Amino acid sequence: MTLDLTVDELLTTTRSVRKRLDLERPVPREVLLECLDLALQAPTGSNAQGWQWVFVQDPEKKKALADIYRTNWTMYRKMPEPQYAEGDVRGERRPLVLSSAEYLAEHMHEVPWLLVPCLQGRVDGAPGSLSASFWGSLLPATWSFMLALRSRGLGSAYTTLHLLGDGEKQAAEILGIPYDQYSQGGLFPIAYTKGTDFRPAKRLPADQVAHFDRW
Repeated sequence: MTLDLTVDELLTTTRSVRKRLDLERPVPREVLLECLDLALQAPTGSNAQGWQWVFVQDPEKKKALADIYRTNWTMYRKMPEPQYAEGDVRGERRPLVLSSAEYLAEHMHEVPWLLVPCLQGRVDGAPGSLSASFWGSLLPATWSFMLALRSRGLGSAYTTLHLLGDGEKQAAEILGIPYDQYSQGGLFPIAYTKGTDFRPAKRLPADQVAHFDRW
């Protein structure tokens, strides 16, 4: 069953969902595969399709991944915060974002599923051009997956904190991912959402970030 959303509504209301993830409602495996089938239609460099998708439901594995995430979240919170001018919507929303992220760090292990998308190869220390090309073969599919979730009443959040330090290696050991052969692209909590009435977020207007012909 899909929500009655226009394309524009789907694109503007697919949010990073944390506090509104339903931690109690089970998510059938077939729904995940249905969303993944849609995501796999995304473009990928040279049609390589070098992706692998690791879904995690086992409570012990989820807790181990959540522990890595929570440790790195604690380190992240000690870093200097970005500074915004008065009236900037990003600064105004900052406390809410932090509260939401804190909640996710505390409850990551309770979500029905975690997803770790992987891409064949590694670009550690590579120049920006190679990194952009590499991740460009995974990121469109991950966003398509989030859109597919939203269209079916589920939500997620694109997180990467577990990759800091030795976190990626630790996660690879937990899940049996061949670290030398595959890079992890993130950690996605997956659950049905509490309600489906999401709204467009406050963003900087397009004319403040668009450039034509030159910076």
